[in-house]
Amino acid sequence: MAKVDFEKAFGDFLDRREYDQAENALFAMVRIAFVAGWKAAGGNPPKPQKILELKHKEVIDISGIETDLKE
Repeated sequence: MAKVDFEKAFGDFLDRREYDQAENALFAMVRIAFVAGWKAAGGNPPKPQKILELKHKEVIDISGIETDLKE
């Protein structure tokens, strides 16, 4: 029973807007670190582009999701 409660609570946590924001921020940090390493190794930096678009059950104004990535 505890496992079922845990899975439901974890699923509810993943469905929250705050999780989407945290996941987006983590992805942005990983990408920034990778680009820094890429440049340090002599590679040309990638052109800025939209990385991903989050889909949610409800319509959410994407301007409310904090990120330093530009479209």
